[in-house]
Amino acid sequence: MKQAIAHAVLMAGAALLLAGCGFADSHAPLPDFMRARASEPPSEPPPDVKQMVRSHLDSVFVASSAPRDVRVSRPRHQIEGLGWTACVRAELTSATGKPLGTQTYRITIEDGVMLDRRHVEADDNCGSESYEPI
Repeated sequence: MKQAIAHAVLMAGAALLLAGCGFADSHAPLPDFMRARASEPPSEPPPDVKQMVRSHLDSVFVASSAPRDVRVSRPRHQIEGLGWTACVRAELTSATGKPLGTQTYRITIEDGVMLDRRHVEADDNCGSESYEPI
């Protein structure tokens, strides 16, 4: 019985020591050689979002939505990964012809290719971006 308790205590101690390794990030109050390195920004230049959206408008908006007054934000480095993100806004029309108003999408760009687009949510920062017409 004592051996089982001692084994459990040793396992719990080892788990606590290993759990502490996850906190040595780039902002931890540790000497530089003990910190995790911050990721390097992408080495590729920022993409030309205006030109990309203009030439691939059907990749961002459904053609039947008749996008008007299309505007884009400047590209930003992705928090995770090596790509870029940008916000795209336009006045859209529903399939029944009713105006939907201004709709905003976030696009993801890697290696000069639009990989993803999604409708923005409340936690996105597209509301605070400045936009330029394409």
